[in-house]
Amino acid sequence: MNNTITIVQARCGSTRFPGKILMPILGESLLFRMLERLDFSELKGEIVVATTENSQDDIIQKICAKNKWNCYRGHETDLLDRHYQVAKKYGADTVLKIPSDCPLIDYRIIDKVIAFYLSDDFDYVSNLHPASFPDGNDVEVMSFETLEKAWLSADKDFEKEHTTPYIWERPEHFQIGNYVWDSDKDFSMSHRMTIDYPEDYEFIKAVFEALYIANPSFSMIDILYLLDNRPEIFKLNNHFAGVNWYRNHIEELKTINSTKTKVL
Repeated sequence: MNNTITIVQARCGSTRFPGKILMPILGESLLFRMLERLDFSELKGEIVVATTENSQDDIIQKICAKNKWNCYRGHETDLLDRHYQVAKKYGADTVLKIPSDCPLIDYRIIDKVIAFYLSDDFDYVSNLHPASFPDGNDVEVMSFETLEKAWLSADKDFEKEHTTPYIWERPEHFQIGNYVWDSDKDFSMSHRMTIDYPEDYEFIKAVFEALYIANPSFSMIDILYLLDNRPEIFKLNNHFAGVNWYRNHIEELKTINSTKTKVL
C-alpha cells in the first residue's frame, strides 16, 4: 500500500514578513487556516508540519500539539534535509510538498496533481513547471527514492533551501510530469495568492472574510470570481504578482527564464 506524507514547511523567521504564519485570520492563525483547508484533501495522506529547531519556532510546535498535528523540527535553511528526514521518519513512499505560505491553496488542485502523479510511472509531478495556476497553489509530489537522490546529490545552497530544484532542473535524469490548469489562460504571473509581504496578508484576510463563512472549503474558482467582482481586493497585493524566488537565481537555473519572475 502506498504511504503518502504531506509535508508543510513552516517557520516564524521570514526575512520579509516575520511571523507571517501566525497572523490572525478569523480568530485563528494563518497556519491553522491553511492546515484546515489542506485537510479537505482526500489523497494527502498524513500531514506533518516541518519547522526548525530555532527557539522562535517553539510556538509552532505548541500550535501543533494543541491541534494534534504531527510536528518535526530540523535544519533551518536546508529544507531538502528537513523534507527527507520527515519522509524517512514516517516511512513515506510518496511525498507531497506544500509550503506554509500558500494559505489559499485549493484541495481540489492538490488531489488532481496527486492523481496525475499516481496515473503513470512518474518520479516527480508538480503544477509549477511550467506554472499556470495563480501563485500560491504550489503542489509538488515525488517518490521517496527521488527525494533521496536529491538529498544525496544536491550541493548548491539554493537546491537545499528550495528542496526540489535538483529534481526539476534535471528532466534528463527524472521522469517529470506537469499538471496544467484546464484553461487556456496562464494566471501564474498575474494573480498572487501567496504570502511574503504585509499586503499579501491583507489580501488573504479579505478573501477569507468574504468567502469562508458561506463555504470553509471555498475554491480557487470562487476566489477568482470574487476578485472579478471586488477589484479593490485584487489590487491589495497585485503589484507583487510575479515576484518569486527565481529572480535571485535566474542565472543559475536552466529550466526557468526571466519571463517567469519579476524583479521589484
